[in-house]
Amino acid sequence: MDSLSGKNILITGGCGTIGSQLVRQTLDKNPSVIRVLDIDEEGLFNLKRSIGADRSVRYLQGDVRDRDRVELAMENIDVVFHAAALKHVSLSEYNPFESIKTNVQGTQNVIRAAIENGVNSLVTISTDKSSNPISVMGATKLLGERLTIAANTYKGSQDTKFSCVRFGNVLGSSGSVIPIFKQQIQTGGPVTVTDPNMTRFVMPVRDAVKLVIQSHSRATGGEVFVLKMPTVQVKTIAEAMISHHAPKVGFDKDDISTEIVGTRPGERTHEKLISEDEVSSAYDVGDMYVILPQIDMPGYDSVTDSTGDSIQAAYTSDDPEPMSQSEFIELIQSSNV
Repeated sequence: MDSLSGKNILITGGCGTIGSQLVRQTLDKNPSVIRVLDIDEEGLFNLKRSIGADRSVRYLQGDVRDRDRVELAMENIDVVFHAAALKHVSLSEYNPFESIKTNVQGTQNVIRAAIENGVNSLVTISTDKSSNPISVMGATKLLGERLTIAANTYKGSQDTKFSCVRFGNVLGSSGSVIPIFKQQIQTGGPVTVTDPNMTRFVMPVRDAVKLVIQSHSRATGGEVFVLKMPTVQVKTIAEAMISHHAPKVGFDKDDISTEIVGTRPGERTHEKLISEDEVSSAYDVGDMYVILPQIDMPGYDSVTDSTGDSIQAAYTSDDPEPMSQSEFIELIQSSNV
């Protein structure tokens, strides 16, 4: 039987790119109830329209900053996927405390409600920005990870398993470069590139969420699961989008120019999914890596087995061979973005 079959599931941030895909994929697992908690009223309305009249899905308007609302949403829940977050790097640099209130205090509200309601499992969705962070967003997401992992040590008599999943950029998500590049191409350009040599981890949302659900099934509590992802240079994304999208909107690819605008506040040239400081606790477990708890957790039951090999170096976006333009075009075509 699937680990989500017959379960009551709460998805915070359920109207976002990751959250809405979690709703769709968990529906396929035959849960008893899915509660979608999101602050976005229009997003909830649109998600309900797209999902259709499925009586197992409940749409709850609310903010993870509101502890009382989170506690009500958590009642009788078995599994939590915590995807609610403020995620835009440059905006967080100018609004740091807003990020703290959502990504740190909001996460703690979710953790506390999970403990008080005896939830079986909580998975916090994290980001490559949290690994050795240089941005406000990354720092707050790292704190969210640490809060989640530490909850395993003070949950008392509850059997709740707290774990995290960390991954890079999801193709076509709100605020990402693909929708921006599309809009710029539709108006004749130029396509604005921060740094042509910048590299990023990328993955279709369906694949990322599939691995998130797998991580939930594998977790024993205390792990940070790291998805293995292909990488691409930003200049390749721009060139591929121009080649692929310009003819669709009446332009020749040679009509669209690019403009180098420089990195934005909080950005770095290459991302990390596993930092140098985490290597000693990280293992390769097949389709993903796992970072084991770096704090003392008596009775911890490791998810690694005899096939889990320790890794030897940090996992960064400039390390794997980046995708070519044709490979990236194939990826976006298969992802319908």
